[in-house]
Amino acid sequence: MDATLQYLLDLLDLERIERDIFRGGSHASVIPRVFGGQVAAQALVAACRTAPEDRLPHSLHSYFLRSGDPGSPIVYTVDRIRDGRSFTTRRVVAVQHGQPIFHLSASFQVAEEGLEHQDPMPSAPDPETLPPAEELLPRYADLFFDRGAMELLLQARRAIDLRYVAEPPFATAGEPREARAQVWFRINGKLDGDRDDPVAHLCLGTYVSDMTLLDSVLLAHGRGGWMTGDIVGASLDHAMWFHRPFRADEWLLYDTDSPTSQGGRGLAHGRIFTRDGRLAVSVIQEGLMRVPRARA
Repeated sequence: MDATLQYLLDLLDLERIERDIFRGGSHASVIPRVFGGQVAAQALVAACRTAPEDRLPHSLHSYFLRSGDPGSPIVYTVDRIRDGRSFTTRRVVAVQHGQPIFHLSASFQVAEEGLEHQDPMPSAPDPETLPPAEELLPRYADLFFDRGAMELLLQARRAIDLRYVAEPPFATAGEPREARAQVWFRINGKLDGDRDDPVAHLCLGTYVSDMTLLDSVLLAHGRGGWMTGDIVGASLDHAMWFHRPFRADEWLLYDTDSPTSQGGRGLAHGRIFTRDGRLAVSVIQEGLMRVPRARA
């Protein structure tokens, strides 16, 4: 297994310090705060470890309350809100330095049969025809506000094989594009043995879901975001609905768009499809999008 993937899996393997209290580590981030996908995935791990084994999460709703400190552990406290005949609800609060930094509510359901339909999968080139992010991003090194930002970005994503569909992979100053982005992704390795269970794939998908989601907002305005110093931004909330099973170690298409931005906030909508066209996950996130005063 790739060492960076092993590190990510260890990061999501929380330490249980009480019945409903868990502790997780952090890794270096491109910006001096905890990566939102990490804290969301760890909180979901904590919720899953207190839920009955016969049900999986079907949705989560979360808020980013404060910037996390990547140099300190995070404590996750789970509140067992309800255990019904078909549904289970859990609430998780992530705490650092005595203050809540993140709040998540997750709902679980036993497997059931029912009505079924879905939107068709959008067209996209095969992932094998696209360069990996670690090959693509250095081509645009001159767009980053410093070389270190690009290196940290690559380091944070080495456990994930990302293939951007369009070039350049993010907005460039003064060149607005359609508010839509696509990226193929999968983890760099195969899950097997004890690591290969549905919860692991769901939590890894949650981790990746925060990586490129807000790109579509920036595309509409021709701004590169924090990478170019154009925008001061952060995730505000994050919601996911898990529709169908998927494997994080197989190719998944993340198709995102932005219906609106206003009031210093931008809204992004994402859909994650399996390679054979099944709609696996829906995602919605609102992010802070402030133009620095000197450039407003």
